[in-house]
Amino acid sequence: MTNTTDSRLAVHASGLVKRFGDFTAVGGVDLAIAPGEVFGVLGPNGAGKTTTLSMLATLLPIDGGHASVFGVDVATEPHKIRQLVGVTGQYASVDENLTGYENLWLFGRLHGRSSKQARALAGDLLERFGLTEAAGKQIKDYSGGMRRRLDLGASLISSPPLIFLDEPTTGLDPRTRGQMWDTIRDLVANGSTILLTTQYLDEADQLADRIAVIDRGLKVAEGTPAELKTSVGESTLQLRLADTSLTEEAGRLVERVVGVSPVLTPEAGGLNVPLPDADKAADVLIALREAGVSITSAAVQQPTLDEVFLALTGHSTERDSDADSENEEVFA
Repeated sequence: MTNTTDSRLAVHASGLVKRFGDFTAVGGVDLAIAPGEVFGVLGPNGAGKTTTLSMLATLLPIDGGHASVFGVDVATEPHKIRQLVGVTGQYASVDENLTGYENLWLFGRLHGRSSKQARALAGDLLERFGLTEAAGKQIKDYSGGMRRRLDLGASLISSPPLIFLDEPTTGLDPRTRGQMWDTIRDLVANGSTILLTTQYLDEADQLADRIAVIDRGLKVAEGTPAELKTSVGESTLQLRLADTSLTEEAGRLVERVVGVSPVLTPEAGGLNVPLPDADKAADVLIALREAGVSITSAAVQQPTLDEVFLALTGHSTERDSDADSENEEVFA
């Protein structure tokens, strides 16, 4: 393969491959990320998200393919790449026994700032991420959300134009997740480009301008959230049955009517039916009534990313793979 770069792109990757022995964690992934966008990489645990990000960040060698960041070759110029990229992983890379202020001051000094500059920068970042009141506390006394915000602040010490966020809200409560989302939006508003990996469908939907869906080391789809949703139908008919034991029977009937398989939740008597044409909803309801299948509720809505992922991969993003999850711990 001929190595090519495109300096107009924040990230340009072609055919990225990573193997761990006989196991292929990433099997030929292409990415093209424009400056100023939030690009989401969506997939379950063990899909290859973190491994892909780690190769782009020079934390793992690339076994096949080619990648560049703002036109700089990742494999041949790793030191330049590290000046262009800030990385925040799933686990805070801070010293538990130092305070928040001391951690940021230390990172500033490690990045070549004078002591005075590092103090000023630490203060600015603590204020920016709402941690001023906790500046004097040891990190071991921080909550999970506070640690994550501090780690994100540390990744901005060098003012990188590209920020890699590897599952930044994993394990956070809904309120703290919302705060992190606001922080990410602020970064983009201030000119940052963000590559975000996540297994949360709502997170990708809320934050990403475009999404690459990765499963078992392969990219299976890419597009805006709206484009991905449209790929499984213009709309979805959401049904709840009065008798949950009839869910599978109803699913087979619906498939004959619309020509596609609905997503079933048998324990709740639910069917989510992708509709190539919203008018098909009436045909489904008539067929169920004629078959004597009673429903308790029906609603036509735009498809969700959850339905997109199920349609593309046959499983949800909650799939966990013990075989390859260890390879996803690069940032630990």
